[in-house]
This record gives sequence, structure tokens and C-alpha cells, in this order.
Amino acid sequence: MTEGRSFHPSVLREYDIRGIIGETLYEEDATALGRAFGTLVIEGGGSRVCVGYDGRQSSPGMEAALVEGLRSTGLAVDRVGLGPSPMLYYAAAESGADAGIMVTGSHNPPNHNGFKMVLGRKPFYGDAIKNLGTRAATGAFAQGNGIVADRPAFENYVSRVLSDFKGGKELSVVWDPGNGAAGDVVTAAVKDLPGRHLVINGDIDGTFPNHHPDPTVPENLEQLRAAVAEEGADVGFAFDGDGDRIGIIDGNGSILWGDQILIILGEAVLAERPGAPIIADVKASQVLFDEIARLGGQPVMAKTGHSLIKAKMNELDAPLAGEMSGHIFFADHYYGFDDALYAAVRFLSILSQQDESLADRYARIPKAINTPELRFPCPDDRKFAVIEEVKARLTEAGANVNDIDGVRVSEDSGWWLLRASNTQAVLVARCEADSEASLAALKGALAVQLEASGVSLPD
Repeated sequence: MTEGRSFHPSVLREYDIRGIIGETLYEEDATALGRAFGTLVIEGGGSRVCVGYDGRQSSPGMEAALVEGLRSTGLAVDRVGLGPSPMLYYAAAESGADAGIMVTGSHNPPNHNGFKMVLGRKPFYGDAIKNLGTRAATGAFAQGNGIVADRPAFENYVSRVLSDFKGGKELSVVWDPGNGAAGDVVTAAVKDLPGRHLVINGDIDGTFPNHHPDPTVPENLEQLRAAVAEEGADVGFAFDGDGDRIGIIDGNGSILWGDQILIILGEAVLAERPGAPIIADVKASQVLFDEIARLGGQPVMAKTGHSLIKAKMNELDAPLAGEMSGHIFFADHYYGFDDALYAAVRFLSILSQQDESLADRYARIPKAINTPELRFPCPDDRKFAVIEEVKARLTEAGANVNDIDGVRVSEDSGWWLLRASNTQAVLVARCEADSEASLAALKGALAVQLEASGVSLPD
């Protein structure tokens, strides 16, 4: 039996493993993770795992430590190289590997890092991640002498993504990978796409010198918006740090949020697959669910979280899903995982085959009045209790509550949502209404519930 290692309690998250390098996460943790996860793969009859890594300064060392841990269990380890998380998912799926691990800090600050895992073509999350921590602490690892091989996935991945592009009119496009791990694949892909393409912040740099790589934050899109305006471009695409989330700007500089992106993609998918289920997370606008129904689809509201969405897609055999955070999942002609470059290529296909501009299409999407996502601190040991307290009071009062993920309270004038983040010590809220007065009333109702549990809604 090898000596066990206990992970810092904060790093084992609902969907992945995340920590601060040198404070809560170390290369020794990567080795222990490799041993624990590798043992799980071996016990399940597996023999091969793919490993990739993002552009953070700590990632090469973390990847090497992880590979050594996996190899020590007897697994064959395929190193697919530097790139976005979807490239690792693609390599694991296409090669027939039994599992995959991506070394990535996603969109977190430069001194953070972590791991995303897949096992048997399915997401690895929740209790499975917690159980890895228990296994690592015991030191009960499989022993072996596995083989490590460099098997770059870059060229095949880019070719696969481009293979589903359906061309029409040529477009002018600006791309902003945000110096994240998608930089090289985006730069390569646009060389084979028709039209005029400009890539900004395409160099992979884990210090993120130009802006933080999170396309859901408007200020992170200012550079892209300016470039779209200067180029007179039809559309701009932004990516997060590991390339699994997308942001979109139209030719007028308007931001398309995740649910609006899903409406446009959903319309095209439903034209081929009428009546299909289209999944969105609980934070999405009612406009999305109404539009999917109007287009002949089956709208499905699901829990927030990329692993949870993937599981729901498998359950319902859904061709398309999305989250407000910009995760877009295609199982229509693709593998079902979240891939920002693939979503962009499919989006471009739609635009190139339509007479109207993206700006005009955006203008046709019904608009509601809503708040941005409101996030405010709440201790990890308190956040879920607050949700239960609010739910109990609302239920007693006879409110119309959907409790699939936190509480989403529907009223005649709109709805408000309160949920606990699964990855941070915060509560998340959102309100949507048919007028400013109604929005203020809904925010007031939310504030009352929060105050009853000792939490203040930020201004």
C-alpha cells in the first residue's frame, strides 16, 4: 500500500477539482489524484486514459505529476497535449480511451488550477469526486508499470470541428480566445473557414494579460466589442480559459447571453429534429422556454452545472443543451460535450445560410427585463441551509416554486431565482419581469426572503 494523501477540503468540488497553487493544491495532489483515479479505472476493467492540459504556468508540472500517478497504477496514458478541455474530451471519445483528465483552472485567476474528468464517456462529478478524496487518503492504489505515449490530438480535433461547417455567404468574424487554451485551435481553424477572420488575444498566456477569460462578464467583452466595431464585423466570439464556454457579440455590439444563443441554435436543430427536447439550466429566461416550445421543441429546465446538464442530455437523448454561463452542448452530429469552438462553427453555419444579419436576428428575439446574475458571499456551511429555509417559507405561503435547483418562484409578472453555487461560497440570484416596476417588486420579494435568513441582497 502506498502512503495516502489528504486533499485540502476546499478543492473537491461538485463538478471538478479546483484549488490555489501552493496554497490548497500541489503537484503531490496531482500524483495522488492520478493514483486514485487510475485505480478506479483499473477496477472498472479499463486500461487507457487520455490527459490534456491548459495554458496556465502551473499546468505542465501538474500534468507531469498527474501522468506519473496514472502510470503507476498500470494504465496506458495518452498525452494529448496543450489545448482546450473539449480537445481532451474529443480525444478520449474518439480514441476509445476508458477515461480522460484535463488539467485546467477553467476561467479562474492565474494562480488557480484543477482537473476535469470523464469516465466511460460520461461526466465524473458529485459523490464520485468526493470518493476520490477518500480513496486518495487511504493509499489503497493499484500498482503497475504503465506506458506513457505522446498522442497529440490538435490536428484531428480541429479537422473534426470544421467538418460540420456548412457554408453559405462569407462573413466577417472576430475571435477572442482571451489568451486561454483555445488560442491555438482557434487560430488554426479560422485558416480553413471562408470569410474574413481576425483573432485577438490568440497567444496562449496563462497570466491572461489582456482581460480575464470569462465571457459572461461584460467588461471582459469590451476588447471584442471594439474590434467588431472597428472591423465592421458580422459577429464576434469569445472563449473562456479552457475553451468550453462561449460569448457572442453581434455587429451592433449587443451581447447574446447563453439562453439567446440557444434560441438561435435550437431553431436550426429543431428544423431537422422537430419535437426534440432542448435543455437549459434553471437560470435561463422564460423567453427561451417559450421560444423552444413555439419552434416545436420540448423545452426542459434542468439543474445548473455542466456535468448535470450532460447527464440530463444522456437521460433524455437531447440533441442540444445550454447554460447561461455559455456552456453549449451538442449531441446533434457531435459527442454531447460542451465545446465553444464547435458551437461557434455551428453558429457560423447558421449565419452564413441566412439572409438576415445576426443583429437583425437578435432584434427579433423577444426581450424580457431582467437582472444580471447576482452573486453574493455566503459561507459554504450556510448557503444550502439558506435555500432550504427560503423554500420552507415559500411553500408554507403557497408560492409557485420550482425547486429543481434552489428555488425559482413564478408570479404572473415574472420570476425570481435563488440557488447556492456548487463551486463557490456564494448564493446566486436572478429576477426577470415584464416591466421595471414588476422587476423591482420581485427583487423586493427576494430581499425579504434573504433578510429572513440573515443575508442582505447587494445593491
